[in-house]
Amino acid sequence: MDHDDQALYTRLDLKGGTKRSALKAAFIGMALAALAGSASAESVLPARTTGPIQVVGPAGPTLAWIKFCESHPDECRVDLSQPARISLNSQVWAILTRVNERVNASILAVTDQDHWGVLDRWDFPNDGLGDCEDIQLLKRKLLVEAGLSHRAMRMAAVIDEQGQGHAVLMVLTDRGDIILDNKRNPILPWRQTGYVFVKREGTNSRAWVALGDQPPPFSTANR
Repeated sequence: MDHDDQALYTRLDLKGGTKRSALKAAFIGMALAALAGSASAESVLPARTTGPIQVVGPAGPTLAWIKFCESHPDECRVDLSQPARISLNSQVWAILTRVNERVNASILAVTDQDHWGVLDRWDFPNDGLGDCEDIQLLKRKLLVEAGLSHRAMRMAAVIDEQGQGHAVLMVLTDRGDIILDNKRNPILPWRQTGYVFVKREGTNSRAWVALGDQPPPFSTANR
């Protein structure tokens, strides 16, 4: 654990284990403060990715996403003035890597059933607990605060290696689509994840788009 990690965990009272009350609204400011000045130490930008994933048509969002948008409309609004793809340079790669690793380390993955007593709910993990989509939503919020385009970071529904519904954050870049995931720290091109990609948020409106002809998962409540 480096000095910045130590400072972040100490300030969040997370060292030695995630606590339910540790992640409140101040989390975003604290995490971004820890990011400042440390991004250049991250791993080297990959030479290439496997290109963008194919969009094949419209798709319907989950009911839990619709309810999330009712509570957090700014998170679901698409600003067409923002770039639809991020220029993936070494600085951006460092920020993506650091946010992905630190959020993964800071949030305890639990199912919505265990956390909220419901099958599927999208929300920010402000109490230090959350499932896959909650964790990715926090990553996106931090990355937007760091200056990256919200429009270029899309929530995506996939089927994982166990045949279960899962949510990831798909970052659309000029080097292809890459995946931030709470199941692993390395950021991978979408083809290297081993997942079946079903659908994601669109870049031109709140409508979702299909990424294949697989049936959508029943929910994204998997850890």
